[in-house]
Amino acid sequence: MTATMTAPVPPRTRRDGRSREGLLFLAALAVVALHVIDDNYLQPEAGTAPGDHLVSGLVPLSLFALAAWAYPRLRGFRRSVLALALGVLGIAGGIEGYHYAREVGPSGDDFTSLLCLPAGLLLLALGAVTLWRTRRTDGSLRRRVSRRALIGVAAFFLAPWVAVVGYSYVTTHVGRAVVPPNTLGVPYEDVKFTTGDGLELEGWYVPSRNGAAVISFPGRKGPQRQARMLARHGYGVLVFDRRGEGKSEGEPNAWGWGGDADVKAAIAYLQHRPDVDPARIGGIGLSVGGEMMLETAAETEELRAVVAEGAGARSFREDIDEDMPGAEKILGAPLSLLKTATVAVSSNQSPPANLKDLAAGIDQPLLLIAAPVHGIGEELNRGYARAAGDSATLWEIPESTHTGGIEARPEEYERRVVGFFDEALR
Repeated sequence: MTATMTAPVPPRTRRDGRSREGLLFLAALAVVALHVIDDNYLQPEAGTAPGDHLVSGLVPLSLFALAAWAYPRLRGFRRSVLALALGVLGIAGGIEGYHYAREVGPSGDDFTSLLCLPAGLLLLALGAVTLWRTRRTDGSLRRRVSRRALIGVAAFFLAPWVAVVGYSYVTTHVGRAVVPPNTLGVPYEDVKFTTGDGLELEGWYVPSRNGAAVISFPGRKGPQRQARMLARHGYGVLVFDRRGEGKSEGEPNAWGWGGDADVKAAIAYLQHRPDVDPARIGGIGLSVGGEMMLETAAETEELRAVVAEGAGARSFREDIDEDMPGAEKILGAPLSLLKTATVAVSSNQSPPANLKDLAAGIDQPLLLIAAPVHGIGEELNRGYARAAGDSATLWEIPESTHTGGIEARPEEYERRVVGFFDEALR
């Protein structure tokens, strides 16, 4: 009796597995790259053109091309690290579409942005599976445990770097998409005006009863309580959506880079109001709005008086300032430099000047309000006050939260802020 011999089914080869893994990686990366192209060149934000996005588009696309070339040439651990890092960035790209789809419904490049979410998850899963499949199983138990412990430590230190890149991307692509409820409690007008770089901004204006007007910034949500306070005392008050927010055109930037152009446009609008004396225009800014007020006051004397509450650090230049606590400055400097570089690429802008250097050029009356123990850089206001010299007054409120002075000491806040504008804009 002759036995019939059948050829065994060949097992799945390592090369076949690598091939499928590589195809999945390329497919997911292509989806993320498609959104970059869509966001920057096919459907840019209103008021911007594809030519405004050369850096923010070409830099990530070049890095993606390099990653696609390198991936099949890397060993298992390095492939997993690359896939995991790009997965985080893919999720960051998807947050943009998710945010706007949730607030106002998807439109424009939100659809390709939403596709980044499953692509990012696929890259994360691919990185995790690759890391597991390529783990070493030979050698002693002690060596294997030691090696995996070192990998864990390396991942712990690498994760913040990837997170900073993703976070920086989100802060230059996500802004408040809706106009908040109006709680000004006084008659107002819907207004529009145009910035020097051609963006149309929208907001509300409370007409002046004393000939002076104050820009309450940023946005139409946070500064409304200050706006109500000033309106009670007869001031005209302008609150508006900054670029990339609400109904205003442009791209959002949570760090305020380029926002001085918005404040200058607001000044120009107020100067042409019949109820406003052009020589009696001031500004009150909260957090990043305070930083933009400082920058604008240094650049133009048309902003005659400034209250800046909660101003802090907006780039690497402030993060390494001498007034920043030593531990934060030393430990955070590398990540701050990466954050600043990523924001610069994502927003197609160079980092703004150091606020202390700008404060040195402010001659107008300046009131700085800070919560010095809050821990997000508000201690820098001491340096801003020193740099501004005699024109500046620093009021520190230890029990206040960030921009919470009006809640911490409401009566004193009103007395100081209104009294400041009464004196400076009389």
